Amino acid sequence: MKSILIMGLPGSGKTTLANVLNAKLKKNGTTKWFNADAIRNKYDDWDFSIDGRLRQVNRMKQLVLQSDSEFIICDFIAPTKEIRTLFDADYIIWMNTIKEGRYNDTNELFENPINYDYMITDYDTKHIYNIYLDIKNL
Repeated sequence: MKSILIMGLPGSGKTTLANVLNAKLKKNGTTKWFNADAIRNKYDDWDFSIDGRLRQVNRMKQLVLQSDSEFIICDFIAPTKEIRTLFDADYIIWMNTIKEGRYNDTNELFENPINYDYMITDYDTKHIYNIYLDIKNL
């Protein structure tokens, strides 16, 4: 099992990338994709306080641990180092395509990651192929 975190500000392209990457990885093994908004909706938990965000990352982590898929893709903001550390992904993709998102509280909370495997600054299909090759060989 390999966990893949696609993180970044709201509107940066996380879900779009997750959708394409999920389709590509399915050709080489089993995949599972957990979208943060879908999970929040399932639990009816739209609390974006620090406690709410910690609850959400713990939910996402549990879903990964319970999955028996070869590749598990999770797309969520993961705005702080603490949240990214708690999630403990095998591979991190930082969607650094925008300077600020649509929510001021998230913009203020967001800490640019120091550790990541791949950073996307513009959405280009060459990135998907490079990421796919990296992940396929994990």
